[in-house]
Amino acid sequence: MEIEVSREEVETLLGRLAADGKSSGYFLNPDEAFTRDLVRGLLVNLKRYGYPSCPCRLAAGEIDKDRDIVCPCDYRDSDLDRYGACYCALYVSRAVLTEGRRIGPVPERRETPLKAAGGAPRPGPGTAALPYPVWRCRVCGYLCAREAPPEICPICKAAKDRFERFRSLEAGPG
Repeated sequence: MEIEVSREEVETLLGRLAADGKSSGYFLNPDEAFTRDLVRGLLVNLKRYGYPSCPCRLAAGEIDKDRDIVCPCDYRDSDLDRYGACYCALYVSRAVLTEGRRIGPVPERRETPLKAAGGAPRPGPGTAALPYPVWRCRVCGYLCAREAPPEICPICKAAKDRFERFRSLEAGPG
């Protein structure tokens, strides 16, 4: 069942995020179509879960498990400082906005994304391997753990052939 989000809902939330960001020193991604898609994802998650979890992360559907990824997420500020954008690139740094600094890949730094989704905790050094290979988009850095890479990157829309195996069951952690 697809969750419907109207254009008016997107524009209202987009305006609120822009105004809140401006008053707090945060900037939305200048790519308007991309930003609208992210805002639409926030609204879908708001309707689905009752809170606007990051549209680029797997949510557990339980606020206590997902509190760190409710937008703006706990990682936004440090991601902006380090990478010029937050993980989903809804927010960008001043340098990206005013100086045209290019946004590179932003790694997933969430401590336990699988645990938050109700699965096993993410393995650390010297622990068991992931149950699926991890695929990385060579264009934007998007990571996904699944049997095969997606046909199209959900972030930058790159084709399947632009993915590389990042980590596999055989390779173990690291």
